[in-house]
Amino acid sequence: MAETNKEEVASAFVNHYYHLFDNDRSSLSSIYNPTSLLSFEGQKIYGVENISNKLKQLPFDQCHHLISTVDSQPSSMAGGCGGILVFVSGSLQLHGEDHPLRFSQMFHLIPGIQGSFFVQNEMFRLNYG
Repeated sequence: MAETNKEEVASAFVNHYYHLFDNDRSSLSSIYNPTSLLSFEGQKIYGVENISNKLKQLPFDQCHHLISTVDSQPSSMAGGCGGILVFVSGSLQLHGEDHPLRFSQMFHLIPGIQGSFFVQNEMFRLNYG
């Protein structure tokens, strides 16, 4: 896959992910697989069900992500699978709060069937200070 194509995939993924997170968080389970790993503020969470439960149990129902930057690069694993690393920075505005929270998030996307991608690895951190 050409680098431009990978950047387009990364951009489309970011738009899709944050739209689902902000509007229908339970639908995010479709982008993970049984071997997926989420590191959320240092806590490691394995597999679709556990990741989905973590995201649904966050202590807020409504939020809005404002994306500042998206960086992506091709990744190669054994056999050159054509994965994509995606790094996102932005702000998270919680309903009823005056000040947004800054965050950084990384995704490792791996090709699935019929041109789709799933999240193999994900890391999320709030940025304090």
